[in-house]
Amino acid sequence: MPDPNPLLDFSGLPRFAAIKPEHIAPAVERLLAQNRACIDSLTRAQTPTTWADFVAPLEDANERLARAWGVVGHLHGVLDSPELRATYNANQPKIVQYYTELGQNLALFDKYKALKASPEFTALTLAQRRIVDNEIRDFRLSGAELEPQQKQRFAAISEELAQLATKFSENLLDATNAFALYVEDRSELAGLPADVIESARAGAEKDGRAGWKFSLHAPSYVPFMQYAAQRGLREQMYRAYVTRASEFGKPELDNTALITQMLRLHREAAQLLGYANHAEVSLVPKMAQTPQQVLAFLEDLAAKALPFARKDYAELAQFAAAELGLAQLEAWDLAYASEKLRAARYAFSDQEVKQYFSEARVMQGMFRVVETIFGVRIEPDQAETWHPTVRFFRVSDGAGRLLGQFYLDPYARDTKRGGAWMDEAISRRRLGEHVQIPVAYLTCNFSAPVGGKPALFTHDEVLTLFHEFGHGLHHLLTRVDYLGVSGLHGVEWDAVELPSQFMENFCWEWEVLAHMTAHADSGEPLPRALYDKMLAAKNFQSGMQTVRQLEFSLFDMHLHYDFEPTGSKTVQQLLDEIRSRVAVAILPAYNRFQNNFSHIFAGGYSAGYYSYKWAEVLSADAYSLFEENGVLDQLSGKRFRDEILAVGGSRPAIDSFRAFRGREPKVDALLRHSGMIPACLDDKNTSETRIE
Repeated sequence: MPDPNPLLDFSGLPRFAAIKPEHIAPAVERLLAQNRACIDSLTRAQTPTTWADFVAPLEDANERLARAWGVVGHLHGVLDSPELRATYNANQPKIVQYYTELGQNLALFDKYKALKASPEFTALTLAQRRIVDNEIRDFRLSGAELEPQQKQRFAAISEELAQLATKFSENLLDATNAFALYVEDRSELAGLPADVIESARAGAEKDGRAGWKFSLHAPSYVPFMQYAAQRGLREQMYRAYVTRASEFGKPELDNTALITQMLRLHREAAQLLGYANHAEVSLVPKMAQTPQQVLAFLEDLAAKALPFARKDYAELAQFAAAELGLAQLEAWDLAYASEKLRAARYAFSDQEVKQYFSEARVMQGMFRVVETIFGVRIEPDQAETWHPTVRFFRVSDGAGRLLGQFYLDPYARDTKRGGAWMDEAISRRRLGEHVQIPVAYLTCNFSAPVGGKPALFTHDEVLTLFHEFGHGLHHLLTRVDYLGVSGLHGVEWDAVELPSQFMENFCWEWEVLAHMTAHADSGEPLPRALYDKMLAAKNFQSGMQTVRQLEFSLFDMHLHYDFEPTGSKTVQQLLDEIRSRVAVAILPAYNRFQNNFSHIFAGGYSAGYYSYKWAEVLSADAYSLFEENGVLDQLSGKRFRDEILAVGGSRPAIDSFRAFRGREPKVDALLRHSGMIPACLDDKNTSETRIE
């Protein structure tokens, strides 16, 4: 009989329709009590130090807690409410305290070390041995070897950091929702596409207002900045966007002090563990070995990209002055002028392309790619969801055996944090003769359908969808039977983006797009001539885009490596210094990007944002095998599935890459894909940058 508390029912999929905020505290208290009792039993001397008697029961207990709290965290991210937020914040410290206790439990630590030293260790599978090694590493990183007083302080830091990260994210969501631009004069909508205007009209109508409403959520903000001819309104929107959660808004939503406090706490925690800074701690479980290695990698890419970025910006400024009458190119002009330049140079616009990417066709096309290269079948399925627009799917193999399932939550709403992400609902593991089927959440923030028409995606949004599905496939197609290294578990953070960025490449292939496009009105497929224009424009401003990502990565690494949070230099000054070296566009002094940089302050990427570029080298190099053998080559797909997706974290990521590609990774494919070296030079080792 299912548990009356839906958060404690682990018999199947989450019972979203039944979950209420009042279920959270009782579930947390009960699971924590059960887990602590389990740990007390496991750490007794009479408990054998074996996988079956020690590791497996602990894994069982922790998985139940992770699944229950994972549902709570998921709802906090996609269906926030005052009641849920209050309960989440009240219970989060209890969860953090438990995991801190767990990580600092010397008796558990000693058991893992004893298991590694025992004869049984050599009889374990490679996956099991990797889990034991990872656990020993993580105990050390959790402060297990600290003195009692230091442990107490480390625990307090961990709890405060978790609370600060949650507050950072909540402030950003609230600040985003706090602003709205209402336009009542139709003439001020000049340049905006019809579907954007229709969405804005629906937004104003929902608020009981006349005219049109524009918000800082991506589906509204991005096209407004691209197409709105009214420069003054673009500036107003830009200023609101880049000052979110800063001193320029409501004091209670200002993230400035939170950032400083997080940096101080990260530094203190690192020093308690015997490291000089948080960056060194962050890199222990990653592919990169030292902050200096990461910085050298980023600086090398910056040196290669800057000439292209400066050329991109000079061309944009010249065009804006000559064709748009913008003698001085400002930050709020960049997206607008870039879209005009692209339309002039390549004779198409994002809006024109968008008409061919209806949601149903995009999903069908994406599934076709995955089904073809990985030999699986994806079909609609049934499950309780948290919102009427959420859908559910199943993934099966060629024989019809269920491999995994996933939820898709595609549209933006006020109760949902921004961005796009994949998270796990249930992970694969073997339970006796039974294999637990993995289940994923895929979350995006696209524009919902309006006026009875299907949702239309920009090509960038199509890339985002493929990206997140790549993460999902990593989770769903694992064949590892042990939770600690199943799917994304145990995969080095700077390699996690490999499958997601790999999947983006298919969005540029005619063989793929020809089967996933149809005009929203006429039903005609994407014209080859328009595709050729898209391909010609693929690397439009790639130099500018590359240095922008390098700016973020350098800022993140320096912030957590050699920036002194208690020193005289401010976070803003550090960012300004980095911009002076690698940025090409001059931003206004009021820009507070750092105050909404949720990836590193609320998303787990602290001292790890470089991972996007690091993994992009791997993903571009991996995709080059498909370029050599055929875009939808099934043998290459089988090899990628077997050597990358299926093995999860059961071996080092670099070993998985070597097994797939047959050699060390090279940066050349990334540079070629970005238009920074000619295709003919790709095989001539034009670059010395390597990931090892």
